Amino acid sequence: MNIAVIIILFIVALFVAMCFHELGHFIAAKRAGVKVEEFGIGIPPRLFGIKRGETIYSINAIPVGAFVKAAGENDPTVPRSLAGKEPWPRLGIYAAGPLVNIFLAFVLFSAFVALPYSVIAGDGLMVHSVVENSPAEEASIKPGDIILEVNRQPVHTWGEMQDIVNSVGEDAEITLLLLRSGQEKEIALTPELDPESQRQMIGVLLCWNMVSQVEEGSPAYEAGISPGDTILSINGQPIYNEESIPSVLNSIEQGEEIKLIILPNGETEEMEEISLIYEGYQTLPGVELRWVEGAHIEEDRVPVWRAVYRGANFIISMPVLIIEAIPLMLKSPDMALVGPIGAGQLTVEVVRTSGLSSMLFMASMISLGLGIFNLLPIPPLDGGGMLVALIEGCRHGKRLSPRTVRLVYTIGTAFLIAIVIVVTVTDIWRLPKGFGL
Repeated sequence: MNIAVIIILFIVALFVAMCFHELGHFIAAKRAGVKVEEFGIGIPPRLFGIKRGETIYSINAIPVGAFVKAAGENDPTVPRSLAGKEPWPRLGIYAAGPLVNIFLAFVLFSAFVALPYSVIAGDGLMVHSVVENSPAEEASIKPGDIILEVNRQPVHTWGEMQDIVNSVGEDAEITLLLLRSGQEKEIALTPELDPESQRQMIGVLLCWNMVSQVEEGSPAYEAGISPGDTILSINGQPIYNEESIPSVLNSIEQGEEIKLIILPNGETEEMEEISLIYEGYQTLPGVELRWVEGAHIEEDRVPVWRAVYRGANFIISMPVLIIEAIPLMLKSPDMALVGPIGAGQLTVEVVRTSGLSSMLFMASMISLGLGIFNLLPIPPLDGGGMLVALIEGCRHGKRLSPRTVRLVYTIGTAFLIAIVIVVTVTDIWRLPKGFGL
């Protein structure tokens, strides 16, 4: 997809997320009895506005987000002012914007999960590698074996196999029908519960093809492709059957560089990128592959109720995911700290790699990121206002001195400006190399 179109979609997603954020503040302020003088789309100067009741609804010249102008935001002496409200209503007004962003993220993520998606299905599943000391290794499953059935049920997709394995009780034995060297073989094993994913696992990594032979001296041999490797994609297009290779190569000019993503042989999930010069062939010269019979792409869809469940589970598990990601953030802050420029670059990479439907996922992440960022207890963010209101609420309504509040907001603003500068510089520095998706 054209990069300019993706950037426009990113800007629209960010704009919508910011507008919904301010709409949350607006509705909460109105319900709390605060006088809202203006609700504006975009940043002034004002193009035009309509007054309804006591509020001006305006469209402004700079199309960046939205704003809510409440009476007496910092002056409690103004009638029906925001600052004049009791601590708990103020806390609710500040929290409303981020909470609306989080709810919007839930809706968008659920919609993304509910979209039809392409899945590779075949007459069985090929084993790429076997995890050491796993039930599969103990049962003598080998790379290249094709799993035809699990508990007498034919398996066609990775999801089907996972569902069957995960449906058995803990410590329950299952039977697998394997195809090895043209002969069918039945084995029994007991899956183990993976504590991290809370799923039953047998310890295999699955694939749709495997390199059986590489001609010595061929370009593929020189590039490092070896028997036991799996070719996952060519120029970003999935490779799942014999016809998928010429289908991709037909669109490439002779002499152009082609990029292969491979899964190396051995117990690893780390993918590697290999570059070759296309010489006009309809296959990869010097490479012989074994395939899963009947592999093809078909459309699938998650039921709406399950999509909603996954959306809710995604939002609920986010705090845990953030905590677990802290070591990675500390190790690679340049990849963890992302501002608008970095978010736009990441959106471009994800959409170009995964297709237009992933824009819904990225819009969800943008809204969620905006909500979580504004919950940080740093004035002048919403979280800072919530912190002040919380402290005053715990003091039975006794207000912090104006001098203390001004000092805290000044320090918080300076800190945020420093963060913005660092993140922006990091985003710009990352532009040439990207996120490596």
